[in-house]
Parts: sequence; C-alpha cells; structure tokens
Amino acid sequence: MERLSQRRTDPVTGERYHTTFRPAPTPEIQARLRQNPRDQEENIEKRLETYYRNVKDLEDFYEDAFYVNADQDPYVVFEFIESCVIKPLPRKK
Repeated sequence: MERLSQRRTDPVTGERYHTTFRPAPTPEIQARLRQNPRDQEENIEKRLETYYRNVKDLEDFYEDAFYVNADQDPYVVFEFIESCVIKPLPRKK
C-alpha cells in the first residue's frame, strides 16, 4: 500500500517520485506533484480485493507459472527469471 499510494508525478517534466523512497529534490517540484487517482488508497484496496478474489483461479489456470520474489535487487530478479526461462527448475507433475 505504501509503495503505491505515495507515488507522485511531476506534470511539467513527467518525472515520477515517491514521497518516501524518492522524494522531489526541491520544494518547488514537490508543490506541483500530482497523484494519479488510481493510486489513492481506496482504489488500491479495490484492486487488491479483486486480485485476492481471483488469484486462486489464476494459479490453477497458469499451473506452469513460477513465483518471483521481486523484493530483491533487480539484477537478482532478472537472473532468476532468465534461469527459469532458459533452464527451468524441475517440478512435480
């Protein structure tokens, strides 16, 4: 929720910021930042509710999919995905 709800965009430059992880460098830029309506907490909650309501059906349909822990260094995530595509890990059938 924090990652999504705190995203902001500078309408002048199109640059994207995050109020915690990547704040605007100057007060002038910070004053003109805008939040996409999709990033408001109530809209995120609706999307998450839809996701959790449908995730089991998706997992059943895409039974050959693999789980990616994306909360890591981007290079590590890329290497993992590449290894699954090029040389898939053995799975139970």
